[in-house]
Amino acid sequence: MPIYAGTDFSVPVFQFSLQKRLTIFFLYSTIISQNRNVSVKEKEERDMPLVTSEKMLSDAQKGGYAVGAFNVENMEMAKAVIAAAEEMRSPVMLQTTPSTVKYGSLETFAAIVKAEASKTDIPVCLHLDHGNSFELAVQAMKAGYTSVMIDGSHETFEENVALTKKVVEVANAYGVPVEAELGKVGGKEDDLEAEADHNTDPEEAKEFVERTGVSSLAIAIGTAHGFYAGTPVLDKERVSDCKKVVSVPLVLHGASGLSEEDVVECVQRGMCKVNFATELRVAYTDAEKQLLKENPETFDPKKLGIAAMKAVKEQTILRMKMCGCTGKVQ
Repeated sequence: MPIYAGTDFSVPVFQFSLQKRLTIFFLYSTIISQNRNVSVKEKEERDMPLVTSEKMLSDAQKGGYAVGAFNVENMEMAKAVIAAAEEMRSPVMLQTTPSTVKYGSLETFAAIVKAEASKTDIPVCLHLDHGNSFELAVQAMKAGYTSVMIDGSHETFEENVALTKKVVEVANAYGVPVEAELGKVGGKEDDLEAEADHNTDPEEAKEFVERTGVSSLAIAIGTAHGFYAGTPVLDKERVSDCKKVVSVPLVLHGASGLSEEDVVECVQRGMCKVNFATELRVAYTDAEKQLLKENPETFDPKKLGIAAMKAVKEQTILRMKMCGCTGKVQ
């Protein structure tokens, strides 16, 4: 028989015996505690729609495909990339560079991506691309980014090791994976510009990973940020060489403008994450230009945004297929 059997709750509580009052208080406290626990759990689930890059890149490494990582500049691009991932049933990483977060703030982009990710069952990771300082990397983690890159490739090897290791130590406390870069990718990413291409040495890459504890490593094989003036000459064999000695997933930067054959072969040789940025910006702005050319009287930003999202989604799907990550989410 329940311990509260026979209790007449129409009688004022102060008229109950001390034992019965204590029993009622205990029951009430238990119910409130249970409800509070459920509420906290539900709140945590609602507030944590993003995943880290660790499992998705590990799965890619084991499965012989790559996860597409797409730089987004605003809400429309974020919505388009996630819509593409949902349609393709593909895990996806959305990235922002230092100049992008300076334009919109870490908190703003974290809120946008988190809100859109909460609407889908697709694994979505928010990544800081080319973090240019220890402070920015830490701020990104605090803001809710679930993956960060610290780019010390423009420093000496030892300086790069020290900076990366420092970021990894903090990231471990947050449970956030860290990507680093070794060697120099040509071209320009934000305000960081490589004067020449210096491809990654496999043995240095092995040492770097062991000493820093990074979760993934971007290696230089002759790619460049931005579009290519001519046909890029890629050292694809270097991907295979690095894969043999480096335990963590490898990352390809500067993929915008690369041919399908180049992307596919790099993935087959061991690249587990492929970055796309410039071509999405071009797709976005070209779509808006085309709409204004056809309908110069257009003044509603939403119409411009819809056209741009369609173009970005199509480009994202194209690249996801090249990476081989479509259909990986059941």
